Amino acid sequence: MSTQELTQEQIRLIGLEVLARELGATGLIRFLQMYEQGSGDYTSERANILSNQKVAQIAERVSRQRSEEPPR
Repeated sequence: MSTQELTQEQIRLIGLEVLARELGATGLIRFLQMYEQGSGDYTSERANILSNQKVAQIAERVSRQRSEEPPR
């Protein structure tokens, strides 16, 4: 069965089963604790932050920040 045919819930359950099998109960719990449900409304917040900016302004800021980053 292709993953494209699975529902989100089926994928979630399969993922949890695989994690439990590979990591054990404690490892599964530790993994799940790394991820927590966020709060707020990302779409609304993003719209407020970016509402007055043009794409060119955002691209310029990204380019400037990239040029200031130390090499890895």
